[in-house]
Amino acid sequence: MTGDLDHPDDAHRDDAHDDGGGNGGGAAVDAETAAGHYFDMLLRDAPAVEYERPVVEARGVGADDRTVAALEQAKIAALRVRGVLHDYRRRESELTALYETANDLAGMRNLDQVLRAIVHRARVLLGTDIAYLTLREAESADTTMRVTSGSVSARFQQVRLGPGEGLGGLVATTAHPYVTANYSADDRFLHTEPIDSAVAEEGLVAILGVPLELNGQVIGVLFAANRRERPFTQAEIALLRSLATHAAIAIDTANLIDRTRTALAELNAANAELTARTEEVERAADAHDKLTDLLLRGAGTDDITAAVAELIGGDVELLDLAGDDAQQSRRIETADRTEREGTEPAADSVPAAVAESLTKGRAASRNGVWVAASAAGNEPLGALVVRRPTDLGPAEQRILERAAVVAALLLLLRRSVSDAEHRVRGELLDEVLADPGRDPETLRQRARKVATDLGRPHVVIVADAPQADPHRLRAAARHIAEVRHGLAGVRDHYTVITVPGDGAAEIARQVRADLRGAVGHPVTAGAAGPTDGLATFPPTYREALRCLQALQALGREDEAGVSEELGFVGLLLAESRSLESFVADAIGPLIDYDAERGTTLVETLAAYFAAGGSLTRAKATLHVHVNTVSQRLERISQLLGTEWQQPDRALELQLALRVHGLLRHGVDLGGDLGGR
Repeated sequence: MTGDLDHPDDAHRDDAHDDGGGNGGGAAVDAETAAGHYFDMLLRDAPAVEYERPVVEARGVGADDRTVAALEQAKIAALRVRGVLHDYRRRESELTALYETANDLAGMRNLDQVLRAIVHRARVLLGTDIAYLTLREAESADTTMRVTSGSVSARFQQVRLGPGEGLGGLVATTAHPYVTANYSADDRFLHTEPIDSAVAEEGLVAILGVPLELNGQVIGVLFAANRRERPFTQAEIALLRSLATHAAIAIDTANLIDRTRTALAELNAANAELTARTEEVERAADAHDKLTDLLLRGAGTDDITAAVAELIGGDVELLDLAGDDAQQSRRIETADRTEREGTEPAADSVPAAVAESLTKGRAASRNGVWVAASAAGNEPLGALVVRRPTDLGPAEQRILERAAVVAALLLLLRRSVSDAEHRVRGELLDEVLADPGRDPETLRQRARKVATDLGRPHVVIVADAPQADPHRLRAAARHIAEVRHGLAGVRDHYTVITVPGDGAAEIARQVRADLRGAVGHPVTAGAAGPTDGLATFPPTYREALRCLQALQALGREDEAGVSEELGFVGLLLAESRSLESFVADAIGPLIDYDAERGTTLVETLAAYFAAGGSLTRAKATLHVHVNTVSQRLERISQLLGTEWQQPDRALELQLALRVHGLLRHGVDLGGDLGGR
C-alpha cells in the first residue's frame, strides 16, 4: 500500500497504529493523507488534471471501494474549492481592472482619449481580437463608429448602424446586451448589406454588445468581438456591462468638461470682447471729450483735423458739405445715385464713401479711404476723410464718427455765423446800390465789420443762370464775396457781386467761371467798374446790368463781358464812357501807326468803306495805284485783325471813323455819352 502515496513513512506509521480494523482503518488513513495532498494542490493552484492522480493511484494498488469513493469525494470537493478560488481570483482581477479603469477614466479630460481608453481596456479584459464603440448621433437615432481597437478594415471603421440594424442597432434600440457566437449565421438580427460586408471584411464571427446608458437613455454601444467562434459567458457579459457603466459616466464627465471648457472659452471670449468694447467706448468717450473741449474753446477746423490725426493717425481732411462747396455736393449726389443704381463707382472714392456714410449713418471705407459724414435731417453738414495705409479698428471708427459729429457742429456754427454775415452783406449791398449818399460813414463802418472796404475800387458783376438752382447760385455768390472781401446779394431778380479790384473784364470772367463750376450750368455775367467812391456804385451796377442784358440779347449766353468789349453797343450802355476811348478801342492801332510813320491808313480805311469795298473806286479817291490800296488793307488787317471786315466789326469801325473825323475837326459831341 505504500506505493500509492507520496510519503511512505507516514504509511508505515499508519500501519503501526492499526486498531485491528483491517483494511478499513488503513484506507481511512490513506484518504486523509490524500485530502492533505488536495489541500497542497489547492495551495499550489495545480492543474485540474493533477487532481485525478490520488484516485488513480489508489485504484492501482487495489484500494477498496470505500477508499476510492472517499478519494472521489475529496477530489470533487477540492475541484469545487479550486473553481470557487478561481472565480474569486478572476472576480478580484476584474474588480481590480475595473477600479483601475475607473481611476484612469477619472483622470482623463478629453472625450476622444476617454473613448480610446474604454475600448482598449474592454479588449484587454475580455481577451478579444477587437473591441469598438459606437455613439448615437444627436440629430438621429443612428449610431456611428467612433473608435476601434484591433480593427484592420477601413470600411468597418466607418460603419453606420440604423435603429434595429445588426447586433449593435438592436442593442441601441432595446437597451439590452446581445451576444452571438456566429454573427453571419444568426438570424435574430436585421442584416443589411453595408453592415454585413463591413463585418465580413473585418473577419468578425463572435460578437458581444452591451448598451452605454446614461440617465435612462442609450448613448452608444460597447462591443467585444473575435474572428473565430467563441461563446461569451455571463461573467464576461457582466464584466463588459460594468465597463460600459463606467464608460458612460466617463463619457458624460468628458462631455460635461468639454461643454464646461467650451462655455468657459465662450465666456472668456465674451469677457475679452466686452473688455475690448469697454475700452473702445472709453477711448471714444475720451476722444469725444477732447474734441468737445476744442469746440468749446473756439478751435478751428485745423485743430479738429489735427486732433483726429493724433487720435487715430493718418492724413485727415474735413469737407464742408453744407452747401458752400456746391461742386463737392454735386459729386456726392452723383456718387449716391451711382450707389443706388448699382452702376460702376466714380473714379474718386471720397464722394462715394461720403454718400455711403450719409446713407448708413456710420463710417464707410472705399479704396483705403475712411469717411464719416454727418447731416442735420436730410441736409449734409460735413465729413471727415482719413487716409492711412491700414484699416481703422472698431474703436477708431467710433472715434472718427464722434469726431465727425463735433466737426459738423463746428461747421454748423460757422455756417450760422456765415449766414449772419451773408445777410449783413446782402442788406449792405442793397443800401449801397439804392442810396449810398444817405449815411456813407455808417455804410463804411458796417462794411468793415464784414471785412469789406467800400473806399477801394470795386468791380460790380451781375450774373444770371436760368437753368441753375437759384439757392445754389446765391450760395456760391456769397462764398465768392466772402473769400474776395466783397458783397453779394439779389437785386432785380439777378445775382449781384461786388469785388475789390481794377480789371473789370478779367474779374468778371473769373467770377463767372467760379459760379459756373459751382452750379454746373451756363452762367452769363455783365460787369462794370471800377467804382470811385460810394456814389459811383449805383451807376456802375446799372451799367453792369445793361451789359448782362445786352450779352443775352446778342445771344452770347454763358459769357462774361464789360461794355467796352461790346463795341459801339457799349457806347449805348455805358454811363461814363468817352467818345475818345471808343475811337481808341476801335481804330487806335491805325491812328498810332499813321502818327509814327506818316502813313494814311485811317484815310485809306475810310475811303475803302466809302467806296463800298471796291478797290478800284477807293484808289481813284486816294489817287494811288490799286496795288497800293491792297498793300494798305493788308497792313490794316495786321493791325486790327483779319475779322475787321465782318459786318458787326465793319459797322463799329465805320462809326469810329466818323466820330474820329468829327473830333479831329473840333466838332463838340457833348464830351461823353453819359452826358447826353
